[in-house]
Amino acid sequence: MFKNSLDNKRYHTLNYYYKTRYNSKVFKVSLNGGFSCPNKDGTNGFGGCIFCSNAGSGDFAGNPTKPLTEQFYAVRNVMLKKWPQAKYIGYFQANTNTYAPVEELKEKYEEILKIDNVVGLNIATRSDAISSEVYDYLEELNRKTDLTVEIGLQSMHDETLKLINRGHDLKNFEDCIKELKRRNIKVVVHIINGLPYETKAMMIDTTKYLNTLKIDGIKIHMLHIIKGTRLAKMYEEKHFHVLTKEEYIDIVIEQLENLNENIVIHRITGDPVKEDLIEPQWLLKKFCVLNDIDKEMVRRNTYQGKNIK
Repeated sequence: MFKNSLDNKRYHTLNYYYKTRYNSKVFKVSLNGGFSCPNKDGTNGFGGCIFCSNAGSGDFAGNPTKPLTEQFYAVRNVMLKKWPQAKYIGYFQANTNTYAPVEELKEKYEEILKIDNVVGLNIATRSDAISSEVYDYLEELNRKTDLTVEIGLQSMHDETLKLINRGHDLKNFEDCIKELKRRNIKVVVHIINGLPYETKAMMIDTTKYLNTLKIDGIKIHMLHIIKGTRLAKMYEEKHFHVLTKEEYIDIVIEQLENLNENIVIHRITGDPVKEDLIEPQWLLKKFCVLNDIDKEMVRRNTYQGKNIK
């Protein structure tokens, strides 16, 4: 049995992390707080990242026209039938969830924390959208609950960040991570494999770089091209290479080999909306991708952290 896993996976699973921390089944409930994004409204840029859908990476988050508590209970009531003793993490997912005055953040975050069996919050945001007042509030919140801040990086390469209209550079990201860690706040970083014109070596370098920042977790996504995005138009015009399933699996495994074993793997593939997906179609078979990663790691006799000296 490999450590940091309850089902003999060869990487540090989120299920293992929650089970050992809470001795209970734990669910993240995706919420849509109705926030905007500084990369869409002109503060830092217009149009958002070229891959971003209208839902702002919250395609499976709640309905923003519904109150947050109602969004939460819609998910929790389904889970209660099978796991009546479960605990919950409120996951503010869509758009940029620190991009508002502190009083608005307090109202929305603490509405969820009042719900029974909610043990923490995951807050997805951007490195350029946390003011000094929000840092102070997050530090205060971290003393009261199990707080994780999720920061999108996507790539460590500034030329890629410009290409995808990220709206900030690597230094801005690094400064944010250091500030969050200085305040003892847990950090999960999002990266995307298969961004236009990136090589395998560039994707591996991104994970090697993150390993130096002492992050707590990572979400690894495969780039998916969604209808109506600027990325879709770029793909139609230039037909850049989209990773095959085999290429993606190979890259993910090498990324895992170069990550410290203590870094929790929160996600290892994506969940595109079928009706909106242009490419890659293989991404729709999520569990096949997960199973094939497991099988290939067994075949290679490898595991997370293998290349860490």
